[in-house]
Amino acid sequence: MPEGDTIFRAARTLHRALAGKPVVRFESMFPALTRVHVDTPLTTQTVESVSSSGKHLLMRFSGGLVLRTHMRMNGSWHIYRPHETWQRPRRDMRIVVATADFVAVGFNIPVAEFIRARELTRHEELRRLGPDLLTDAFDEDEALRRIQARPAEPIAEVLINQRVVAGIGNVYKSEVLFACRINPFVKAGDLEIDALRCLITTARRLLLVNVHTSLAPMTTYSGYRRTTGRDNPSERLWVYGRAGHPCRRCGTEVKIDKRGTDARLTYWCPKCQGEG
Repeated sequence: MPEGDTIFRAARTLHRALAGKPVVRFESMFPALTRVHVDTPLTTQTVESVSSSGKHLLMRFSGGLVLRTHMRMNGSWHIYRPHETWQRPRRDMRIVVATADFVAVGFNIPVAEFIRARELTRHEELRRLGPDLLTDAFDEDEALRRIQARPAEPIAEVLINQRVVAGIGNVYKSEVLFACRINPFVKAGDLEIDALRCLITTARRLLLVNVHTSLAPMTTYSGYRRTTGRDNPSERLWVYGRAGHPCRRCGTEVKIDKRGTDARLTYWCPKCQGEG
């Protein structure tokens, strides 16, 4: 699943390409979106902005509609010039928003809906999101409070709960826990407040570093996420995806495990962070 920095970069790329431009074409494989477009044609409107809220991407139109999309595991947005060949087959297309200069194509997007702008703050999923690590108004104390409200849950599961704090996925979960030398499976309630603040501030710092240094090309928003600060692309992550390889700090073999409701992968160093 794309993480908060990926969605932020996607929104930034789409905003640069589309904002302020009239829509000349709209297509969708979602019948609900098509019905709304028929009733309120987007081709009479302008794209006002594109932004992210946690892992949700919000495209605002001048007529008062907001297109909300969520990528889940396989969705992505691409930007093309008119008549440029798509990098994905047309059968994967779910949404097209085109201006005279660019064509934004949403591939394999599983969640998409139109929301009235005036109803955005009352939207159930958006309203229940935790503090967004990538916003200027990020509330560290509120994030801390939400973590402390789940004392019986393993900290690895708490960190990826978007209702606790928005933006952390599997990669950052493992990387942040390693950076703070915290075992992924310890209960949140067993951690001191300084350890919890380390997790929050480290997650925010790494996400911000990656959205500001990984400028995505216009045809995709994938990029080389980096948490180690090292220039070598093969050394860009501490533990994620490195099961069986030596820890970059101590040389101990990195471990992997599947736990939790969705059995998501967690990577950690048993020496630096403790046995699971």
